[in-house]
Amino acid sequence: MARIEAVIFDWGGTLTRWHDVDFHAESVALAQAVRRTPSPDDDHHAHAERLHRAGEVIWGRSRDHQQSSTIADLFTEAGLEHDPDLLRAYYDFWEPHTLTDPEVRPMWEELRSMGVKVGVLSNTVWPREWHVGFFERDGVYDLVDGDVYSSEVPWTKPSPLAFEAAMRAVGVTDPAACVYVGDRLFDDVWGAHNAGLRAIHVPLSTIPATQVGHTEGEPDASITSLLEIPAIVRGWDSES
Repeated sequence: MARIEAVIFDWGGTLTRWHDVDFHAESVALAQAVRRTPSPDDDHHAHAERLHRAGEVIWGRSRDHQQSSTIADLFTEAGLEHDPDLLRAYYDFWEPHTLTDPEVRPMWEELRSMGVKVGVLSNTVWPREWHVGFFERDGVYDLVDGDVYSSEVPWTKPSPLAFEAAMRAVGVTDPAACVYVGDRLFDDVWGAHNAGLRAIHVPLSTIPATQVGHTEGEPDASITSLLEIPAIVRGWDSES
C-alpha cells in the first residue's frame, strides 16, 4: 500500500452538512434570471417548471453518462434565454446551504501538518468562483492545494477522468496514494475505487432516489465526523 499523499473531498454533504432542498423553490429562484419578453408565453411559473425538468435531464446525464453541465446548459435545455447578471435570487436561495462544516479547518490543518495535500472534486453546475467564494467566506480556502469543479471540465464523478483531473490539481500521479472522501456510494465510493483511489464514506446524507447510480461501492472506511480522517490516514500509512 502506497503512503497517502493527498486526500480529496466531495463538497455538498461532505464539506457542508447535508440539507434537504426544495427543488421546486430552487427552480422558481432560477427562473428569475430568464430574459423577460412582452409575450403571453412569458410565464414565470411555467419557466420554473421547464427549468425543473431541465435539471432532471442535466443531472440524469451526470449520473448515467458522467457528462458535465453548467448553469447556462440548464437554460439551454429548458429552451430559455437567461441573463447571468440576474442569478442573484438563485445564488441567495442556495447560500444558506453552503456553509462549511466547522470541523473542516482543524481537520485540513492536521492533514497538512502530516504532509498530506488537500483537494476538492465536486459535481456542480455552479462556476468555480462561487465555490471558491464560499471557501474564502468561511476561512478555509488557504488550505486547499487543488480543486476541480465539474462545471469547468467535461466529466462528472464517477468518471475516472474526473478523479484524474483532481489528482493533477493537487500534483499527485499515483491513485493508490490518494483517498477520496464523500457522501455517495456511487459517485464517490464506487467512482474513487474505479479510478484506483481509496474511499472514505460519510453516510450522513439522504440521497434522492433519482440521484442514486447503478452501483454502490464498499468504502475502505466510514466516518461520522470529519475529524476522524487524519487518524485513518495515519493508520493506512503505518501499513505501507
